[in-house]
Amino acid sequence: MKDGDSVVAGGCLFSRTPLALVREILRQRRTGLTLCRNLMCTEGELMMAAGAVERVVTAWMSIGLPWGVSKVMRHYVESGKVALEEWSHLAFGLRFRAAGMGVPFLPALTMLGSDLMGVGGMKTLEDPYTGRTLAAVPALFPDVALLHVSRADRFGNCQIDGYPHMDADMARAATTVLVTTEELVTEEEIRRRPDRTVIPGFLVDALVLQPFGAYPHEVWGRYHADFEHFAEYTADIDARGVTTAVADYLARYVHAPATWDEYLELFGGERLKRAQDAARELVPGA
Repeated sequence: MKDGDSVVAGGCLFSRTPLALVREILRQRRTGLTLCRNLMCTEGELMMAAGAVERVVTAWMSIGLPWGVSKVMRHYVESGKVALEEWSHLAFGLRFRAAGMGVPFLPALTMLGSDLMGVGGMKTLEDPYTGRTLAAVPALFPDVALLHVSRADRFGNCQIDGYPHMDADMARAATTVLVTTEELVTEEEIRRRPDRTVIPGFLVDALVLQPFGAYPHEVWGRYHADFEHFAEYTADIDARGVTTAVADYLARYVHAPATWDEYLELFGGERLKRAQDAARELVPGA
């Protein structure tokens, strides 16, 4: 990665967020980035507060409904420090699908009649069969895709348990694809469940084994999101303000720990075990 790149993060909201990769970007103090994600979460907040991004492209930004729209996003966007480009959730997915297909746009009905049409400069076209006006949703080709998956083999063939979100299209759309995985398995294991291999190895440029690589976000069937941690984080923002609270969070959780394992030690083994147990309750036979 380099300064000024357009970056897309896989997963959705607090599901399979590639936080180990995001943390490394922050530690390298990259700047001038454009961060794209369908539903953005704390990764976007941290990158804003760190001065890593100059633009965010998303359909919604929050930790989740209990916490409302991101106060960090409002602070940085309303102050003019970060630009916000908003698309509908469907349009966002179609942009990556178009790029993955290698076509310049896909026709759709989404966003027609809304103020969002002018935000990203989306154009319209006439359906040659019916004469109806359609939205021409433009392809989005990121420089770098950051993805976190359930398992992968040494060739980079990646499998995702649970909802795959838009990751497969993101991998096909991006120039460079960086992946962290919860588990590294043999190619024989990958072949036993070929239907789950949503990202083939030839798309992947780098693969890193990183258990708990999305924590305190979640990975389906492996560990649940740490809602208690989210509540502590947002309560601190409410008490001390965006700038101070998030700067201290970055210092403690991003810059102070030298490794990801040291980062996880800040949460403690008991807390990680509770997250694992909660996730397994949702998976029969786990």
